[in-house]
Amino acid sequence: MADTASQGGETLLFLTDEQLRKGIEAMFFAYRGFTADPDRILEHHGYGRAHHRAIHFINREPGLTVTTLLSVLGVTKQSLNRVLRTLIEDGLVESRVGKRDKRERHLYLTDAGGVLERELSGAQRERMRLAYRTAGPQAVAGFRQVLEAMMDPEMRRQYQMLKDTA
Repeated sequence: MADTASQGGETLLFLTDEQLRKGIEAMFFAYRGFTADPDRILEHHGYGRAHHRAIHFINREPGLTVTTLLSVLGVTKQSLNRVLRTLIEDGLVESRVGKRDKRERHLYLTDAGGVLERELSGAQRERMRLAYRTAGPQAVAGFRQVLEAMMDPEMRRQYQMLKDTA
C-alpha cells in the first residue's frame, strides 16, 4: 500500500504546477456537482445561492443575528437585506426583535423554510456521503485538512467557532 506522502506516485511535498492545475480543476468540477442539485431546487423557487447560504446558516444556528450572518457570509448589508427580505416575504424566514437588545434582529427558519433547507442540504449530504464512502476515512480527514488550510485566517476562525458549536 502506498504511503500517505506519495499517493499515486505524486509526492505531496513538491507539487508541480501541473499537479496543482489538476487539483484546481477537480475543485471546479466538484463544486459544480456539489451545487448542481441545490441550484435546480433553488431555480424552481426563484432563488439563488445567496438564499441557500442564508438558509443553511440560519438553520445551523436558529436565532442568529443579522450581524452574525453578515459576518459569516462575508456579504454587504445591502446584499443580505435583499436576500432576507425575499425569504421573509415568502414565509421561509422569521425575523424577531432581540429580547435583551431591541436593535438586534434574530433569524429563524419557519416550517416551510425548514422543509426547503432539508431538501437543499439532503441533496448535498447524499453527494458528500457517497464521495466520503468512496474515498475512505483517511481521505475524508485529509480533505478537511486541505479545505481548512485553504481558508483565510479569519474564515478559519469563523469555521472553527461553528465546528465548536456542533
